[in-house]
Amino acid sequence: MRIGVITFPGSLDDVDAARAVRLAGGEAVALWHADDDLSGVDAVVLPGGFSYGDYLRAGAIAARAPLMRSVVDRAHAGLPVLGICNGFQVLCEAGLLPGALTRNGHLHFRNRDQALLVERADTAWTSAYTTGQRIVVPVKNGEGRYVAAPAELDRLEGEGRVVVRYADGNPNGSSRDIAGVTSADGRVVGLMPHPEHAVEDLTGPSVDGLGFFTSVLSSVVTA
Repeated sequence: MRIGVITFPGSLDDVDAARAVRLAGGEAVALWHADDDLSGVDAVVLPGGFSYGDYLRAGAIAARAPLMRSVVDRAHAGLPVLGICNGFQVLCEAGLLPGALTRNGHLHFRNRDQALLVERADTAWTSAYTTGQRIVVPVKNGEGRYVAAPAELDRLEGEGRVVVRYADGNPNGSSRDIAGVTSADGRVVGLMPHPEHAVEDLTGPSVDGLGFFTSVLSSVVTA
């Protein structure tokens, strides 16, 4: 299975995401933000970093990159898309996910291993987990506070679209401890923590993040 990893100016974790794809058993395909061709990939990862230096708003410029037009069109047709940290910000700015990511409530950059609770285990990116499973992956962000209007938050909760939630402390002040959400069809997922940094015992706090990448491979095969 061919999983595209997009590089924007300022991406930091594209190499890590590509390695996670390979460790999961997929073929990582490098995609460049200024192109308009997704090269026939079966899924796409938008990695973490500081695209365009987070000018205007984090992810705002990257969301208007030429390749994102193809991502949006294909996502509406069912292409699995994962946005990690800055990638989550880009997905929200592109309108593929609801809500917004704003400055951390304490106004400090937060970098630590973070416990999460899996709320949805039936999305294209979380089928390797079980509902209620506790996992630990790193979090590192300065604008990671997820916010939305109260009515929107109620709708997301009611529709079961919260994918992962912070446990043992909220690192950034996100509304209702939300760490990640999904589209209505479960094909597009965004989260602030970094599963690509928890795929090997040698370098991560766990291998708990690998399930995001094995999940999408299973999802593509099933589709």
